[in-house]
Amino acid sequence: MWAFIVRRILIMIPMMFIISIICFVITELQPGDFISQYLDNPRISPQMIETLRRELGLDKPATYRYFMWIKNIITKGDFGYSFAYQRPVFDLIWERLGWTVGITLLTIIFQWLVSIPLGIIAANKAHTPVDYTISVIGLIGISIPDFFFALVLIYIALSFGGKAIGGLFSPQYIGAPWSWAKFVDLLKHIWLPIIVVGIDFGGLMRLMRGNMLDIIGSPFVTALRARGLEEKVVKRHIIKNALNPFVSIAGMQLPNVFSGTIIVSIILNLPTIGPFFYNALLNHDQYLVLGFLMFIALITQIGNLLADIGLALLDPRISIS
Repeated sequence: MWAFIVRRILIMIPMMFIISIICFVITELQPGDFISQYLDNPRISPQMIETLRRELGLDKPATYRYFMWIKNIITKGDFGYSFAYQRPVFDLIWERLGWTVGITLLTIIFQWLVSIPLGIIAANKAHTPVDYTISVIGLIGISIPDFFFALVLIYIALSFGGKAIGGLFSPQYIGAPWSWAKFVDLLKHIWLPIIVVGIDFGGLMRLMRGNMLDIIGSPFVTALRARGLEEKVVKRHIIKNALNPFVSIAGMQLPNVFSGTIIVSIILNLPTIGPFFYNALLNHDQYLVLGFLMFIALITQIGNLLADIGLALLDPRISIS
């Protein structure tokens, strides 16, 4: 197990290097740069624009800027400087990392708590009205755009007199020290983004249903029933084996949910990295965009590693040595 973990971590290093090259090339292909927004400003002279370009290092060749960026990451842990916010990229991401990861993990837990039981029920009631109803609900969840569902829930909440809409805290608790009242206020706010982002549980539910149906018809299940084992014991074996493919895709679920919070965070005014990434794209804030993309890549690789470890713990037959 430990040899596998060390080997996977070592593989991450060249993978992150390759991803950094791809991300840098993509950001370079974007028309213009951070200074382009000042070109049409009559109060800024061409001399001032050239001075800004030199100060930000945008007059240097792309290859030089890339290698300097990588060098600073390796030697100093410096991911660059945000042009728009005039602050280190690492600090900007770190300030919003906690809420971003927290909302993402809670959303994944919500999706699993909904999709696994519904998938099990749909498989046990296959080709019945119960199965069809659950399938329709899942398809509706997949079809509804996150931003539209957020607006609908906001309208419904306001129609019923709800006030805990938008953000994660009420104005009086923003910046206040933690207390029980602040925690309760957080619970009143955080349900909305979790449901909005987690409504896309239909794919996981259909996967669990398909896995269950495949396992139910397998020879070992027939053998267990032939030996006279209780049905609840048989179902326990079916569910455990059906979870294997479910766990294997969990590594990809983390970055997908993380990316799905970008538009929702803007609509609901959440203190996550999403709005920063959107503004960085609009402002051509290259190093902030690169920092966000590298963070997504790292989360993806960590998620895949955790999924492989979880799969090995769930099914001892799988050898990862």
